[in-house]
Amino acid sequence: MRAPIVTSEWEALLLDKTLIKSRAQKAIFDEPSRFEGHAIPSPIEVVGNLRTYIRNAMTSDEERRIPSNNKKWLLCFGEPCADLLEHIGFTRTEDGWFPPRPDVSATVPLSNPLNILLNDVEYELAVLLNLQPDNERHMAKIHVPLHPAKAEFERILGCKGYKRSTASRTVDLTQDDQEPEHPFYAGLGSTMDFHDELICFTYERQIACDSENSPYYLECLQGIAEGRGSEDLQTKVAIEASSGKYSVRDLREAYQSLGLEIRSLYYDDDTVIGSFQSRIADAPRQEPDLRRALYMIGEHRRSMRIQHVASNDVKTYEQALSWLGATDDMVDEFLVSMYGVKVHESPANEELARQCMVLIAEQRKSTGLKAWLETGQLGEIEMDFGQAYTRLGIGDRTIDDDLVITSYNINMQETPSQVKDLKRALAAIAKSRNSFYLQSFLDSSASERKVSEWPVGLENIGNTCYLNSLLQFYFTVKPLRDLVLNFDQYKMRLDDSAFCRKQVGSRKVSRKEVELVYELQKLFRSMITIPDDKVTPEQELARLTLISASSEESIRRKSILSTHRPSLGDINGQPVLGPLPAAPDVLESVDTVMSNNGISNPADSCAINPRSEADSSSDDTLVETPALNMQADSELMILDSVKRDQQQFQPAEDKENFAPAVVEMPQSKTPERILGPIEELSPVRANTEEHPQSLSRQIRDGQSPSQLTTQTATAFPAPPNRPPPVPPRNQPDESKQAIQQEVEMGAQQDVTEVIANVLFQLQCAIRPEKIDEFGEQIDQIKTLFFAKQKSYITNDRGEIRSNEEFVSDIKVDVASGPRDIYAALDGAFDVQEVEVGGSLEPQYAVISQLPPVLQILVQRAQFDPETKRPFKSNNHLELKERIYMDRYMDSSDNDLTQRRQACWAWKKDLAKLDARRIELTKTEMDMDMPAVLRSVAEYLRQCTSDESDDPIEVKPWVLASLDKASSNVTAELSEIEVQMTALCTNINSQFVDLRELPYRLHSVFIHRGVVNSGHYWIYIYDFVNSMWRKYNDGYVTEVTETQIIFGAEQSTRPASPYFLVYVREDLRFDLVESVYRDVAEVQRLQEDTIMADDEIGTTELLKLSHNLQPAEGRVQVNNDFWGPVRGVSQGHFW
Repeated sequence: MRAPIVTSEWEALLLDKTLIKSRAQKAIFDEPSRFEGHAIPSPIEVVGNLRTYIRNAMTSDEERRIPSNNKKWLLCFGEPCADLLEHIGFTRTEDGWFPPRPDVSATVPLSNPLNILLNDVEYELAVLLNLQPDNERHMAKIHVPLHPAKAEFERILGCKGYKRSTASRTVDLTQDDQEPEHPFYAGLGSTMDFHDELICFTYERQIACDSENSPYYLECLQGIAEGRGSEDLQTKVAIEASSGKYSVRDLREAYQSLGLEIRSLYYDDDTVIGSFQSRIADAPRQEPDLRRALYMIGEHRRSMRIQHVASNDVKTYEQALSWLGATDDMVDEFLVSMYGVKVHESPANEELARQCMVLIAEQRKSTGLKAWLETGQLGEIEMDFGQAYTRLGIGDRTIDDDLVITSYNINMQETPSQVKDLKRALAAIAKSRNSFYLQSFLDSSASERKVSEWPVGLENIGNTCYLNSLLQFYFTVKPLRDLVLNFDQYKMRLDDSAFCRKQVGSRKVSRKEVELVYELQKLFRSMITIPDDKVTPEQELARLTLISASSEESIRRKSILSTHRPSLGDINGQPVLGPLPAAPDVLESVDTVMSNNGISNPADSCAINPRSEADSSSDDTLVETPALNMQADSELMILDSVKRDQQQFQPAEDKENFAPAVVEMPQSKTPERILGPIEELSPVRANTEEHPQSLSRQIRDGQSPSQLTTQTATAFPAPPNRPPPVPPRNQPDESKQAIQQEVEMGAQQDVTEVIANVLFQLQCAIRPEKIDEFGEQIDQIKTLFFAKQKSYITNDRGEIRSNEEFVSDIKVDVASGPRDIYAALDGAFDVQEVEVGGSLEPQYAVISQLPPVLQILVQRAQFDPETKRPFKSNNHLELKERIYMDRYMDSSDNDLTQRRQACWAWKKDLAKLDARRIELTKTEMDMDMPAVLRSVAEYLRQCTSDESDDPIEVKPWVLASLDKASSNVTAELSEIEVQMTALCTNINSQFVDLRELPYRLHSVFIHRGVVNSGHYWIYIYDFVNSMWRKYNDGYVTEVTETQIIFGAEQSTRPASPYFLVYVREDLRFDLVESVYRDVAEVQRLQEDTIMADDEIGTTELLKLSHNLQPAEGRVQVNNDFWGPVRGVSQGHFW
């Protein structure tokens, strides 16, 4: 179908009486004497005259000119119809019009484009004439007959004069007299008068076009053959059946023979095979027919398994399992039992059963089954990987290796007696995955390492995987570890006057900022001395680390909204809450506790409804904005790390764990407890004495609820008019619950906030080494971790302004695509345009002072402006074991400045070239521009060919221009690639000779997951032993294949670096130390301690040793651990 040639606009010119009258009146007005006595033509006359011109042109080869002053022509058409006339082939000259010149000798079907055009226009005009009123056509004496289109359609469809069957007209195949034809004819796409030969032809065409429904088409052929009683069609049906084809009727009978329904959608292969085997057992003599029926069903369902069972042939592992009636997760011992059952039931099938066992043994590579086949005795059985997943309780076999190890470790903790079986399962999974990482874990766990020569792991106490990684990193930093262990040498005075004077980040410092160091000290001592491979951090340490004072204050303010306050009744239905009672003594030692809405101070502790269960399932991030007191005391010390960097929280799109800032209000829970016997005089006994047997007990004894209706009504008294007294319950330890709740809240904090919070509290707790000219505290933490970054801005007058500040890390971005570490760092220091005072000014940054420990934050959390949602960028960041920071330093060297400027210019050119490359390679058609141009040219060539159904004329220069444009774009793309390669080479080699400031990679924080959830672990390099270790919560393993750290993981959610730590290469042995253990000191402590009557256990002894504080009379061991003096009296320490 195509649109009419005579458009609606042209149709109006021919039929609109107003337009016709306007044209005619203009002609009469121009020559009134010449047109005297001529009437305005009617629409029928206008259309009829145009149709006459066209018919004459198509039937006569004589060229006739229509004079420009022809009266009929001027009255009917005139100048307004010139576009229409020219479109259909009329030619205008100076003195008149010439009708179209088609090929008058052409025959149907027409092939000449002009003949086709005029033929279509003639038919369209004929239709317009027949649409006019009958009286007007009668008056104009115009009669245009329209011939029926049936014959034309038959000619077009190629079925004109098809062979008909007279017999089909006398045979009634319908069940309903109202239906003209039986549906079988429609199924084959035929009519009832088709000859048998045509019926066979339509059947074969349907099979060729839709082979999947061949059973239905064969049933149609069967029905027509039976209805007509046609011997030829019945012969065709027999031939089809002999070739293995079957109809829906045959398939229905096959299902019925097995006791199944063909239309059921719920049969699986096991059901079909089970029904078949049941039928064979009941009627063994019908086995051949049942196997044929089963094979037909298997072919229809496209089930190779069913077909193989039907053919009684075993060639594959799956067929062997099916024949034995086994499944893939069955162990080898059970398969041997299944073999015995099969052979016992049918001794004739012993050879086939043995063949099944051979196939299974080869597929599983089972040494046990192979030994059984040779000797009859099962050997050492290697666990199948499907059985291994089941053994470890893993349902999703696509989880990554880390989660497999987590599941393995959980099983090890729950069932340590089955360690051998669990290791077999993990080994089977490692083999099936070909996982070098899992095999390395097995090898490392199997090796006997001395506890004193290996780092300890940190147990996850609820969403603290990132905190554990951070604590492991801090423990390896020797200056920080020494500061924590010898805190008394660095701590600030703890008197009230010191706290009143000290101010950090424009706010007062409280004692809570000092508590972290003591908790960190206890953890570090445990990590040094504990004779175990892992340590469980204290909840208090996690709380202090994760909860910043600013968020604590915000949560505390919300605690006044607690609903758990004593009620004084109500007024107009609104409850009136009483005052908060005093805090219980048990909470005096706890600074902050968790309320329903956050953290409250001890004075508000009675409003707390502690939860009895730890909810560690949330990975959301609680976003709190601290209220900053901007009134700074000139006499107080100010830490820039808090004021400028850390107290100013990062924007939401920079958060690794982003989620709405909503805290659910936990409902009150009371731990379930088994109460003791009710006292004789207790009012509660009145509610139990009349009910010797509960409703649930009676139902368990066999009585239905309906039978109990009457009994219940009489056995149970009316409900009391007041609630029974609350039975006594032991109150939970509110202090522990409060700490646990705060840890859960803090675990939701952004990981960058955790680092900032730890460094902030460490700075608050120590004395400054000095105060710089801006009043900022310079201390060991700032010297160790903070760099000085300087930014330069040049205005339009050429004036340069600079600003210098301390930063704890360098933030790099990987949002735009994969890159190496240098390209990522360049993004933090390269020149960029910033808006200042309404104008854009260039700005770039440099480092004026490098720290010994350089921290780099990889900003992976991004924001999608279309979906309005955050997402994590998993683009690969190529790490280098050694980087040189010379190129980023502040320097007056003109050569370095010129190098930077040249590099910036190259990057600008590179960006333009890349934008042009994207423009030429990315189109809406998913093809590059050369391919688009070639496709357009090819399409136009096809349209102009004689084989086209509707050929059009395309100028040769158009095709040539398209070919030339395609070649030019291809050449341009090649040139762009050459230029981009050259620019990249220049950029990468611009600073290769600057190697005065080398830094070595020490730690890599890894995150796997999405923007609001996931898991963290850390890789730390041991410079002394030259090895990488993986610290994954409580497990520390050696990394023998560094590809897992430096390579790009090929998965949808790869593990990606999130935070990097480089250390100065020349100071690496002084700055970091991965293994620092002194387990022997604990052993000597135990040997030197003589217990009196009650011997203290090892765990209690360790707790005592960890809690010892240095004081007069105590002995310091290795400057880090405070132990007892040798040779003291029994049971006394000092």
